[in-house]
Amino acid sequence: MKCVLIASEGAEVLFCWSDEEYENHLRAKYCSLDETPALSIGDTTNTLFAPLIISCVTLLEKITDTYTCFTSDNGHLSVLHMFGGCLYIAVNGDGLENEDDLRRKLYVLKRLSEVHFGLVTFDSQLIKKELRPPDSEHCKLVWNTFQSLLVTYNRLRQDDQSFLVEAVERLIHPKLCEQCIEFLEKQVVQYINSSNERGGEEVLHAFVLVNTKLLALFSSRNSSSLRPADLLSLILIVQDLYPGSSTLHDQPFQEAEEEYYTPDPSPSTSSLGTGSWVDEDPAASNFTDNEIQIAEDSLKTLVGSLPESTNTRRVFLDANTKEGYCPMMPHSMYCLPLWPGICLILLTKLPGSHIALSLYQLLDGYSMIEKKLLEGQDVHQVLRSHPFMADLKQRTERFVKSLGGREIQLQNTWLEFKAKAFSRSETGTTAELLQVCGNMKRQLCSVYRQLFLASPISGTHSLTPNLQTRARKRIQEKLMDWKEFLLVKSKRNITMVTYPFYS
Repeated sequence: MKCVLIASEGAEVLFCWSDEEYENHLRAKYCSLDETPALSIGDTTNTLFAPLIISCVTLLEKITDTYTCFTSDNGHLSVLHMFGGCLYIAVNGDGLENEDDLRRKLYVLKRLSEVHFGLVTFDSQLIKKELRPPDSEHCKLVWNTFQSLLVTYNRLRQDDQSFLVEAVERLIHPKLCEQCIEFLEKQVVQYINSSNERGGEEVLHAFVLVNTKLLALFSSRNSSSLRPADLLSLILIVQDLYPGSSTLHDQPFQEAEEEYYTPDPSPSTSSLGTGSWVDEDPAASNFTDNEIQIAEDSLKTLVGSLPESTNTRRVFLDANTKEGYCPMMPHSMYCLPLWPGICLILLTKLPGSHIALSLYQLLDGYSMIEKKLLEGQDVHQVLRSHPFMADLKQRTERFVKSLGGREIQLQNTWLEFKAKAFSRSETGTTAELLQVCGNMKRQLCSVYRQLFLASPISGTHSLTPNLQTRARKRIQEKLMDWKEFLLVKSKRNITMVTYPFYS
């Protein structure tokens, strides 16, 4: 019996997934429940967990302990973790999962929310709107997507070694791998990027998956390496869209030497509050009206009441570019099935996506101010003694001006911040500065959301269907004689090295 939910500090359930046994448990406890739809299950779970959520949030505020685990009188094991302003809870009632299993599941769910929502996850109010939007159909789409991903994750942990130990595995056949990587570079990536049907997008990464195993990965020279945690998340999404083949019988193919794949992770030393943004190129904050419009147009290509193409998603992945580090850079992900169990995945850079870097750098700066104020540092020392303040002011001024009055709320919030932080007559109090600092972060996240988060789950494509079809056919022709061998080989055990989702 399993249940996973995300709740707000006000005890509102923002997302809930439960297996059939848990739903039966709820029906037995609340006799009025019949065949209850997912959202009603969430509301009932809200009633059940509300006292726990309120108590936990209160304890966290009192003792600043961000982690709790307990076993209830009926033997159910519960793990709770606060991420930002949301409380994540995992429950197991059949004894098949321990504390570490439940904790991993919560981190995986958090990672999936970051992949789908990007920097919006930094703001508790905005992420609440994304997880439980007011439109019931949209909310159902969001919940169904994440529920399906959790089901797929549970299945893979039981059936696939790579997900059991959280490893990225690679199929090793030196000649084929080398040829496939070269083919991806010249016949897929270069071909698409030179086409006028790519809708302004640029392919950064192309890779072939055989079930959950990586056959070949090509990354363009101007892209950063894919983190193993990101690769695992993308593999999970692919497996959810196109479950791997499970009915193959072993064939008498001769085995090549088995090895494990150890990709170079993107640098992860830069994060909110580190101040690493200060040394980046100030030009990254300069945008023309045309660049802003390109980002908005890119957003519109993903808008629709229902997605035209379920194989296309907007995803947010770590990127370390020459302009700086961004933990959640927007990409488009195209999943092109070649045969059952074998897929070609393309990750593209969006026009105007460098704006996301500047938004992150500004968020990092305001988080740094927030951190120093919460540590009790003197207000005047924070605002006038630190050299990054002048740079932050200039960057924000340029960014707000580049929007050309499109974001009135951000403009007004910035004027309020300047009045509190840079006034010659009187500086605001610590409490006032913390409030306007939080408002600035929220407005920056809101701009990011409007530019890059049209639909949190999926949308229409920018690479034309014809271009996708031609790319698919090219790789199919290349691998036609190898497909049976690869499908069988992907079922064999392979030496692995662990890379957790949350690394």
